[in-house]
Amino acid sequence: MTPEMREKILDAARSWIGTPYRHQCSVKGQGADCLGLLRGVWREVLGAEPEAVPAYTADWSEPSGQERLWRVARRHLVAVPVCPARAGDVVLFRMRRRGVAKHLGFLGPAKAGLPTVLHAYSGKGVVETPLTRAWSRRIVAQFEFPERRG
Repeated sequence: MTPEMREKILDAARSWIGTPYRHQCSVKGQGADCLGLLRGVWREVLGAEPEAVPAYTADWSEPSGQERLWRVARRHLVAVPVCPARAGDVVLFRMRRRGVAKHLGFLGPAKAGLPTVLHAYSGKGVVETPLTRAWSRRIVAQFEFPERRG
């Protein structure tokens, strides 16, 4: 992915900071969950979303063990090796050791020695926080936006 594309992604993601957390929403300033943030940035950078998003539960199919979010990410994003941290990449998190991957965010540039992550987090809204060891150890996959849709 080009540096210009990474910058567009980061600028778009940062423009959502302060948007309150709202499950299944994707409206800047009104509400977004982590997928809603990704969808909003996609629309700003690439245009129309590649597919309709069906209703989903906050547990992301955890009881059934289905990796729904990971499957969709593989379908529309470009998988890259986890690490090194590259600003603008999308990271997918597993919140519990044996749980499904059900949270995602955008990697930001290093601040005070740590990369950051831009994400919509329950109780906090869209924020940019340090990618601490507690967060980085939960990363299970890393992706780039495609340069072009199609």
